[in-house]
Amino acid sequence: MLRQDSSDDIEDVSLFDADDDVSRRSKKSKIRHPVASFFHLFFRVSAIVVYLLCELLTSSFIACMVTIILLLSCDFWAVKNVTGRLMVGLRWWNQVDDDGRSHWVFEARKVSAQGSKTSSEAESRIFWLGLITCPMIWVIFAFSALFSFKVKWLAVVVMGVVLQGANLYGYIRCKVGSRKNLTSMATNYLGKQFLRQTVAKEDQTAS
Repeated sequence: MLRQDSSDDIEDVSLFDADDDVSRRSKKSKIRHPVASFFHLFFRVSAIVVYLLCELLTSSFIACMVTIILLLSCDFWAVKNVTGRLMVGLRWWNQVDDDGRSHWVFEARKVSAQGSKTSSEAESRIFWLGLITCPMIWVIFAFSALFSFKVKWLAVVVMGVVLQGANLYGYIRCKVGSRKNLTSMATNYLGKQFLRQTVAKEDQTAS
């Protein structure tokens, strides 16, 4: 069921881990979608490897640039539309309505009563590890290209940061919900911490 957030113009759906009981029963160590798990890492790791070795393999900058951009584009499409849906049950996209207003839409896999369609713990770890690690590597490449004055490679590296960072941002928003929900979570956490400290001080005073 979609829930419209009027203050943030965001449409949310319930996340895949909303039902803790079903989620605990369905966690398994085996990889249920090996092909999706392979391609989730293949394109992004291949782009990094080509970037590191291209100067050793060929002297053509254009060939290296085109190859890396193609790999990054394939990775962006695969992660956004295929591997995220299969491996963790999440999908995101942005749509513009007739009034020209932008809406973020988050979709979650419907969990059956037996929990047979939930993702495994191993796939979830592979997904989030690849999703977070690779954009960080491209950020390191960006600083390296900037400080080493490799201006021609800077555009390629920025493309890697933008494409993989967009997927990371989209799935984090899909995981935590809207900005309002994130603020509410932070406020509740701080409130609990303050209450614990207050109770601890009162116990120390009483003793």
